[in-house]
This record gives sequence, C-alpha cells and structure tokens, in this order.
Amino acid sequence: MSSAQRAPQHFAIIGAGIAGITCARTLVQAGHQVTIFEKSRSAGGRMATRGSAFGSFDHGVQYFTARDPRFLQALETTPKLCKRWSANSVQVLDELGHVTAPGLPSHDAHWVAVPGMKSLVSGWAEPLEAGGCIELQTRVVRIEPDAVKPRQWQLRTESLDGTQHVFSGFDGVLLATPCAQAHKLLQTSEQSKPWIKQLEQVKVAPCWTLMLAFPQAMQPGLSALGPQWNAARSTHHRIAWLARESSKPGREPIERWTVQASAAWSQEHIHDDAPRAEAKLLKAFSEVTGIRAEPAHVDSQRWLYAKTVKPLGKSHLWDAKKGLGVCGDWCLGHRVEDAFVSGLELALAVV
Repeated sequence: MSSAQRAPQHFAIIGAGIAGITCARTLVQAGHQVTIFEKSRSAGGRMATRGSAFGSFDHGVQYFTARDPRFLQALETTPKLCKRWSANSVQVLDELGHVTAPGLPSHDAHWVAVPGMKSLVSGWAEPLEAGGCIELQTRVVRIEPDAVKPRQWQLRTESLDGTQHVFSGFDGVLLATPCAQAHKLLQTSEQSKPWIKQLEQVKVAPCWTLMLAFPQAMQPGLSALGPQWNAARSTHHRIAWLARESSKPGREPIERWTVQASAAWSQEHIHDDAPRAEAKLLKAFSEVTGIRAEPAHVDSQRWLYAKTVKPLGKSHLWDAKKGLGVCGDWCLGHRVEDAFVSGLELALAVV
C-alpha cells in the first residue's frame, strides 16, 4: 500500500508548541487522527503571552521571521493573527546603553502575533481543540508498548492534581518537546536507544525573563520613559535583549518592557529565586535604558530551555518501523520558523 493510500492512523503528539501543532495540523489534513498532550493550561510553548493589570507581555519569543515559503504560506492562511513589527529602531548596546552597532538586518521582516505572541499557536490549535484532540494539563510520564496490542503504543500521564491515566491504541508517538524532556521520555522506551546519544549532543541555554510596567509614562504631558528606541540587543553581561511591548502592533499603550537575560548569566543564576533574579535584572535594565523610575509591576519567568546553542543538525527523527518521531526548534536552531519546519517535515515523513 502506498503512502497516499495508507489507512488513517492515530498518533499521539506530546507538546502543543508550534512544532507540535504544525505536525498535528499536517497529519489531520492528511486524514489521520491525533491526540495532543500538553502539560500546560494552553497551547503555545515559548510562543507565550502573560497578562497583567497593565497589559500583556510576550515573555517567551519576542518576534519571528519568515524565510521558508512553506511557513509564509501557512501564515497567509490566518493573516489576521500576524502583523509586521517595525524594528528599525533596534540597536546593539554596550554595558552603559551606548549604541555600538546598527539594528537588525532590514531585509528580514519582523513579525509578531496579535494581540499576543501566543495568538498564532492558539489560533492554529482552535480546530484541534474544538475536535477534542488536545489533552491540556496532562503530563506524559512514560511511553511504552500497548498492553493489549504490543505493536501499538500507550502513554502513562499525570494531571495537575496528581491523577494518573493511561491512553492507549496509538500507531505512533511524536515528541514535540524541548530536547531534555524528549530525552527523558525516550529513555523510558527500550526501542529509542539509538537516538539517545544524538539528543545528548544538543545544547540548549536557559533564560531569565523580566517583565516591567510603567503606567506613570501615560500621564498627560509626559513622553515615553527612557530611550527613543523600542528594542535592542545588548552586550551587558546580564542582559541580551530588551523590548518595549507597547511598540508592537495590537498591544495596549501602557509603557511595558520585556527584558531577556543573557544565556551565561541565566545559567549562572539558574537556581536563584524570582525576587533575587528580578532585582539584579532591574538594576541592569536601569543601567542600559536610563529608566530609574520604580515600575508599578514586576514579574519574571525562568525558561529552562530557551535558546538552542548546538542543534541536532536535522529537521526531525522518525522511525517508521517503531512508530516513533521527534521534532522541535532545537533540531534546526532556535527560531519559530525552525519549530514550524521541524514539525512540518516530521509530519510529511510520517505520511
């Protein structure tokens, strides 16, 4: 039977970030059934948006580019979910906030999802969620051969309240998680040993992210606080990136900043508690931007797996005989587009 004639199969997809949702959409379009398992409360992964009393923050991915024609085509199917973000003001700053180099390359359009970065994945996931294909707040703890049909797979899961469950009857299991989590799950499966060493070569850096709001900047007669630019790469030892959230299209007007720490500093302070990390990053933010005002809102997020330092070097892993696959941005790099291409090409290999 050719791949075009293959009977519909049922696949378990672990992870509802852009790689997992892209993979799922492609399989469904090819006539297959999917069940997506996501440990968080919603789809998105690092395409994340956090609300506050002062407006939202894109506390994961800040923007994305679109170079692959397949990604561009996918974005065109939901044009209302994305808008260009004029990043002409992006600069590179030294430790004192001085501009040392021009901004990001102008040939790459910078896109953001609207009204928040999470919206793109959420929008793509809506039909899957409406069809009952997504199990949220469900963490997969083990993958193993089906107890009744050994040629199929079953998943052992745990919900937020500790309730355990077994989902069975899958023709294949596709992991769309951070590399470390994929590695941990694959170790529970004797059939995935050849991949373990490959995954151990992948290196992914953590990132502390700081979120600040300055509603006082909205007072009559008071212009925006701090610098005239809206986003910047930084060589400050604590900070790698800063962005004025209110400068992005479709966002609330209150002055808000998202600050992403450098990989080295984040690794060094990976075990700090949130108040300690926030205080250190706030001090560095003041040094770089010149904003000395007290923020009305301070929040943070510690991403354990944020930016790929050494990728897998191929878009995915797929073993048709075993019915096991792996995808994620870390297969190719750290871009949103890398996650899309990885999820797409795994699905295409499956079908």
